[in-house]
Amino acid sequence: MTSPSTYPNQDTPRHLVVMGVSGSGKSTLATALARRLSLPMAEADEFHPPQNIAKMSSQIPLTDEDRWPWLHALRDWMTSHAETGSIITCSALRRSYRDLLRTATGDVLFLHIDVQTPRLQERVAHRSGHFMPPALLDSQLATLEPLAADEPGIRLSNDSTVEQLIDDAVAWLSPSLPS
Repeated sequence: MTSPSTYPNQDTPRHLVVMGVSGSGKSTLATALARRLSLPMAEADEFHPPQNIAKMSSQIPLTDEDRWPWLHALRDWMTSHAETGSIITCSALRRSYRDLLRTATGDVLFLHIDVQTPRLQERVAHRSGHFMPPALLDSQLATLEPLAADEPGIRLSNDSTVEQLIDDAVAWLSPSLPS
């Protein structure tokens, strides 16, 4: 776990965006946090229009123009859960994408899961039933802009166990969780 750039505010609903490239463990962490924190959760993949899925399935990287409607839909979903807060998975590769997600009603915090490239390649190569082919991992890594110091979030290393990743995330969130 690396030092947080900004700690969450305790007084407003929070949306947690579990971010990172394909195969980093976004879904695993988001699902565990949603259970532990009793928050609604959404998988960003389910918000992709069919043409985006077709492009990625054909090993064609998405462009910004492909991503904007998808990101708006994610932002709108978070806003629809402004009363309770929420958790979403989203690659959120560029700061401009995260800037758009931060326009949701409520505080938007980012949990950036970081995994070493060889481990990512192994995970994606052995994953079945997902439209994101291993060939697009390099384009995601090239596009990724890590969280900046002024962005509300933390970078979490996913180099040990799932339990450790969850514990690290909850430890960072603990000061802001309702008592």
